[in-house]
Amino acid sequence: MNMGYWDTMGASEEWYTPRYIFDALGCRFDLDPAHPEERVTHVPAVTVFYERGLERLWHGFVWLNPPFGGRNGIAPWLNKFFEHGDGIALTPDLTSAPWFRQAWLRADLVLFMPKVKFVRPDGSLGKSPSNGTALWAAGQRGVSALRRAAGEGLGILATPTSARPKASRPAPKGIAHNLSDCLNP
Repeated sequence: MNMGYWDTMGASEEWYTPRYIFDALGCRFDLDPAHPEERVTHVPAVTVFYERGLERLWHGFVWLNPPFGGRNGIAPWLNKFFEHGDGIALTPDLTSAPWFRQAWLRADLVLFMPKVKFVRPDGSLGKSPSNGTALWAAGQRGVSALRRAAGEGLGILATPTSARPKASRPAPKGIAHNLSDCLNP
C-alpha cells in the first residue's frame, strides 16, 4: 500500500497490513494481487502477484490492499475487485471521494475500523494516519469474514444502500426522490 501522505511524507511509500487484522478476519486468501515485491508480510495468501496485478487474471478468494498513490489511483483496483466478486479489500475511509461512493454501491458489506497503524518495510509501526480504514466485502466469504472481525471488535459494520430509494418501495413521506421533487413539491 502506498500511503506516503497519510504518514511520514517521503519516508516510505510501502505500508503493510498488521497481523491483528488478519487474525480478526480468521480466513486465508487464494490471491493477493497487489503484494509488495519480494517482501514478507502478514497476508495469509497462497498466491501473490508482485507486479501487473491489474492486468492478470484473478482467482479464488482475494485479499486486496491496493496502491494508494495518485488521485483516484484506487479506483481501477476496486473496479477489478468488484468485477471479480470474491474477497476483501482495504482502503482509507474517504467517504467524500468519488471512488468511495462508487465502491459503496457495489459492496456487499463494509467494516469501518479506527485508524490503523500500518507496518513499515523494516517491521516498525507507522504513525496514526489522518483517517480511518475500511474493509470491503465482495461475496459471501468476505461478508462472513467481516462479520467475524466485527464480532472480535475490529470495527463497525455498515450495509451499503443506494442513495436513492429503490423503485419497488416508495420513499418515506417528506423524502424527495430526486432534485426536481425538492424544487417542485
